[in-house]
Amino acid sequence: MSVRELVVLGTASQVPTRHRNHNGYLLRWDGLGLLFDPGEGTQRQMLRAGVAAHDLNRICVTHFHGDHSLGLAGVIQRINLDQVPHQITAHYPASGQHFFERLRYATAYRESVELTEAPVAEDGVLAVTGAFTLEARRLSHPVESFGYRLVEPDGRRLLPERLAAHGIKGPDVGRIQREGSLGGVTLDEVSEVRRGQRFAFVMDTRLCDGVHALADGTDLLVIESTFLDEDRRLAAEHGHLTAGQAAAVARDAGVRHLVLTHFSQRYSDPTEFERQARAAGFEGELSIAQDLMRVPVPKRT
Repeated sequence: MSVRELVVLGTASQVPTRHRNHNGYLLRWDGLGLLFDPGEGTQRQMLRAGVAAHDLNRICVTHFHGDHSLGLAGVIQRINLDQVPHQITAHYPASGQHFFERLRYATAYRESVELTEAPVAEDGVLAVTGAFTLEARRLSHPVESFGYRLVEPDGRRLLPERLAAHGIKGPDVGRIQREGSLGGVTLDEVSEVRRGQRFAFVMDTRLCDGVHALADGTDLLVIESTFLDEDRRLAAEHGHLTAGQAAAVARDAGVRHLVLTHFSQRYSDPTEFERQARAAGFEGELSIAQDLMRVPVPKRT
């Protein structure tokens, strides 16, 4: 059974708190798992969330500040300890290669898994699989940072009334799907385009072109909202977004489900992030991320 959901492992910015772990997010995409920004403590949060090393296929790091990457050492060693049988690919800013190497080999351990390093140097497509295309876009932060976007290929949705009109039923339904035509009837005549689902992950950044490109038309957008709107000056100085800015991006991009996360420890009331997001005009589904929360990718319309 296919599962598409976000498993939130941590939601704190800069330092963990009593109730929020450092960052960490797992996207389950059918039988594949993409781990984003494993901060300190991610390995333990995976255990609490029921996520195994075997669930991982890709690791995507936006940038090399500690709250987004210090968990790499533990996660990589756990992957090897558990002898994950498949290849795992790691994406991260190419300018941080030395940081990745230090974290990968922070201590002694026995390497048993094929971990492929795939550093990101510029905007563009990182990988094309049968399940999705993975893209990256440059963000605006004091250190080089990239956001990630996953796009499922468009498919076809069969229309029962058109199938019936052409007398296509039973095994012939599967046949026309596989072969593209049947008895002079094309697949296009009995179906319509089913838009592929889209997911984006946007962490530490000011407003920039990359933010809007990543968010455009996504079904599920995970985006930082470190500050509340009254602290927008601090947000700009430190390379971050406010709740209102993040929500306005989602509003303009037509996002279906918005997940706000990466909260500064200066705020004690998470409901204020929701209030400001709604005040910015976002009317879609909204989640204020909490550790160990599960957020399903919205069903296709």
